[in-house]
Amino acid sequence: MEASVKDLPQGKKHPKGLYLLFFTELWERYSYYGMRAVLVLYLTAELISGGLGLSTQHAVMIYGIYTGAIYFTPIFGGYLTDKFMGLRTAITIGGFTMAVGDFVIFLVHSQVGLYLGLALLIIGNGFFKPNISTFVGELYPRNDKRKDSAFTIFYMGINIGALFAPLIAGFLAEDLFHTVGADGVEHFGFKWAFLASSIGMIIGQVLFNSLSNRYLGNVGLQPTQLNVKEVPEKKNQKQPLTKKEKKRTLAIMILACFVVFFWAGFEQAGSSFTVIH
Repeated sequence: MEASVKDLPQGKKHPKGLYLLFFTELWERYSYYGMRAVLVLYLTAELISGGLGLSTQHAVMIYGIYTGAIYFTPIFGGYLTDKFMGLRTAITIGGFTMAVGDFVIFLVHSQVGLYLGLALLIIGNGFFKPNISTFVGELYPRNDKRKDSAFTIFYMGINIGALFAPLIAGFLAEDLFHTVGADGVEHFGFKWAFLASSIGMIIGQVLFNSLSNRYLGNVGLQPTQLNVKEVPEKKNQKQPLTKKEKKRTLAIMILACFVVFFWAGFEQAGSSFTVIH
C-alpha cells in the first residue's frame, strides 16, 4: 500500500481522489436509499396500481432478508477482493451489478424480476460497500493524521445521497408518474424510482472509472494480499496482541453489541414506519 500511496501528491490538503470517492459513494447511497424508500410500498401496492400486491407481512419479510443480506455479504466481498482482485475492480463490479439489479426491477414487473433484481443488488453491494470505505484509508500513508477528517468528508457524501434519494424517489413514484384512471384506480410510478436508482449508480460508476487513473494513481489496482507479501517477513509474522490492542478489541466488541440494536431500529424506516398509515 505504501508504494502506491507515494504516487499521490502528499501534503496538508486531502488528495483529490478523496472527492472522487466522495461522489462515487454519494451516488451509490442515492441508489440504495432511493430504492429502499419505495420498496415496501411497491411490494404492497396492488398489481393494477403498479405494485406486486403482496401482503404487508410478506413484504416486510422480503425487506428484512434483503437488508440483512446487505450487511452480511460485504464479509465475502471483502475477502474475495483482498485475495483475488484490487479495490477498483471490486467497486466497478459491485457498482454495475447494483445498477443492473435496479434496472431489472424496473424492467420486469413480477416477483421473478423482484427476486433477481434484489439478488443482484445484494451481490453488488457485497463487492462495493466494504471496498469503497477501505479505499479512503488507502489514499493516505500509515498513521496519517488526515485520515479522521477524510472519513468525515466521505461520510458527508453518504448523508447527502441518503437525504435526497427518498425525496426524489417519492416524487417520481407518487407525484410525477402518479395517475388516476377513469375507473378511479390509482397508478403509481414505483418503477421509475427504481430506474432513477439505476441511473444514479451508473453516474457514480462512470465518474469513478473515467477519473480513477487521474486522481487515484496506482492505489487499488492490486489485491491487498499482494501488497502484504511485499512486507519483509519479520514484519509480517503473526504476533500476540498487546495489552492496548486487547482493550481496543474489547471496546469494538462492546460497541458492536449496541450498534446492532441501533441499525435494527434504523432499518425500520423502510419497513414498519413506511406501512404505518
